[in-house]
Amino acid sequence: MLRPGAAGALAACMLLAACAAGPDYQRPAPPELPVSWRLEAPWRTGTPRDTDAKGAWWQRYGDTQLDALMRKAMTDNATLAVAAARLAQARATLDSAGAAQYPQLGLGARGSRLRISANRPLTNYNSVNQSTVQNDMQLTLNASYEIDLAGRVRRGVEAASASAEQSAADLANTRLLVTAELANAYFNLRATDIELDVVNRSIALQRRALELVTARHDLGAVSGLDVAQQQALVENTLTQVDLLKRQRAQYQDAIATLVGTPAPAFELAVDLRPIEPPPIPLGVPSDLLERRPDVAAAERAMAAANAQIGVATAAFYPSISLSPVAFGVDSNRMALLFDAPSVLWSVGVSATQVLFDGGRVRAGVDFAQAGYEATVASYRRVVLGAMQEAQDGISGLAALQRATAQSDSAVAASRRVLDMAAARYEGGAANFLDVITAQQALLNTERQAAQLRGQQLLVSVFLVKALGGDWCGTPGASGTQSGGCPGGAERVAGNEGPR
Repeated sequence: MLRPGAAGALAACMLLAACAAGPDYQRPAPPELPVSWRLEAPWRTGTPRDTDAKGAWWQRYGDTQLDALMRKAMTDNATLAVAAARLAQARATLDSAGAAQYPQLGLGARGSRLRISANRPLTNYNSVNQSTVQNDMQLTLNASYEIDLAGRVRRGVEAASASAEQSAADLANTRLLVTAELANAYFNLRATDIELDVVNRSIALQRRALELVTARHDLGAVSGLDVAQQQALVENTLTQVDLLKRQRAQYQDAIATLVGTPAPAFELAVDLRPIEPPPIPLGVPSDLLERRPDVAAAERAMAAANAQIGVATAAFYPSISLSPVAFGVDSNRMALLFDAPSVLWSVGVSATQVLFDGGRVRAGVDFAQAGYEATVASYRRVVLGAMQEAQDGISGLAALQRATAQSDSAVAASRRVLDMAAARYEGGAANFLDVITAQQALLNTERQAAQLRGQQLLVSVFLVKALGGDWCGTPGASGTQSGGCPGGAERVAGNEGPR
């Protein structure tokens, strides 16, 4: 039985061990958030299901080629491989930190034959030294355990756990960034293909006009100036084709790198099928705190930094360990190794307490506190940046939809102008400069329309990324291709028009 004094001391140690140095983590309040987005037609507010998995958002665009590229990027992208390896490291660190909560056991074995010197220094002048040759065989079980008096170990586990969660959020954020970057490069390439098609069709139109004006010149109906002007227009448009092809090659090379393929061995065929951006739910601004992985990573960084304050503060308190604790056998003869007289054991407790360190421990606490304050500021910065990105995406898509509608009207009007200018020129009622001006105007408006549709796709990707990824689980579920959530159309919010 323990003596009353020993029992009281043990109870005191257990009571202290139930506490942990440093402040318990409490998530700081984010910056004051608006209650709603600043919406413009055709947006309306919906209710995204933030608890659902946010996965393959790109499937909502309905492009099989993009889906295939994304699958390849998920397996072969080097940036994702780095983030996954860092997550594995963080989890291993957590396992290592957690192991410190348990006793450490070790098994030791030793066998030797030794000769003791006859001239060794004496410990007793009444004894005579003799040279001895003997065996020494030992088998021991060792144990050690740190009594977590100030909670240093527990705070270390908290820090490692938060860091592992931060690495998981970093991996999710890296996946979101890589997929968004790949979608941007792909949609840029597709928009360039459409723009190239517009320019090539314009070249065909301009060459037919050149043949017409050349024939009229050969008949003496027009001067050589008209022919030269049309020839210059054709050459200028051909120059734009070369520039667009160079731009397309850059997008294609970027896609190759993102999917883990050498650029010289990668090629995507021209595809002129139109792609429409999906309706995107908005929810409320506070949803971003649950949806965005970079916000989650910043919040977990705060938790890890807060736990480090506890680790640093624990240095003010005594460090107590059960060590050495050992049980084993020791003999000079193998046959007697496991006999009772060969048994050996030891039990000990060690304690250390800093008395004076010149302010080293205090400086460590101050350093940890400053690190925590830095993570709080970083968290606020990430949240504010998320708000800005989402609001920019909302405003941008609304403006681009209106601009696209106006651009389509402009294209139709430019075609009518060209038809009328060509008819007037053939009838001798106008000069050829009017035809050239109409051709150039049609080319410009058609290219602008193609560029606006490409920008719509890019901004929709930007908004999806700003909102944290997909919103209702697998896009193949009922109702999701139109942007809705499984369970009812009333959960839809997007660019289908005001209510």
